[in-house]
Amino acid sequence: MYGTGRGDSQRPAGPPPLPMSSPAAARLTGMTELRVHNLSVSLDGYVAGPDQSEANPLGVGGEQLHEWIFSPEATDVDRRFRARGEQGIGATIMGRNMFGPVRGPWSGAEDWTGWWGENPPFHHDVFVLTHEDRDPVPMAGGTTFHFVTDGIEAALERARAAAGGQDVRLGGGASTVQQYLRAGLLDELHLAVVPVLLGSGERLFEDLAGALDGWGSVEFAPSAAVAHVRLRRL
Repeated sequence: MYGTGRGDSQRPAGPPPLPMSSPAAARLTGMTELRVHNLSVSLDGYVAGPDQSEANPLGVGGEQLHEWIFSPEATDVDRRFRARGEQGIGATIMGRNMFGPVRGPWSGAEDWTGWWGENPPFHHDVFVLTHEDRDPVPMAGGTTFHFVTDGIEAALERARAAAGGQDVRLGGGASTVQQYLRAGLLDELHLAVVPVLLGSGERLFEDLAGALDGWGSVEFAPSAAVAHVRLRRL
């Protein structure tokens, strides 16, 4: 998950990713994948704290979940996973809560262009799920935010077209990931399990029914700061 605390953050390069396990006959050859990367989760299952606001973009206490991303003492394991979240990615989808704290119609909030400053770290098209129409917002560095009002499938179709044959990255928040899991549209879910307890906030594994049936861990790589778990359909 792209952090919200530093608009100028750059992910360090790392060695090539480990080979990925493909879902058995689950997709056509050449079809792009939808992948979640670096989604930090607390020990009690929260990916954000409560009461998100402009002052607390990750909710109260949520900043603890992302300290490992910006740490100068990151291990090789952490750097590899951080870098892998950008390798082969041609477009991003995110929920409106990840884009910002604005709720309801965009009128009066047109100046809000995300948490990341004038040059966001995406450098490609980003599709924001919302119920309110808004014109695209081009930013420096090649990022353009597009606002999709006709559902998650439409957002994925547009993102795949924009990705030009590369994969699509799915950002947060928890509700967005849950929607794609329930729809059976997600191919990979990388979690960074952080040894903190939040107590409340946005819980990831909730109201999923059988959405995770057939999923399992294909990689477990603990570091000094977090435990990286990569999940795919088996």
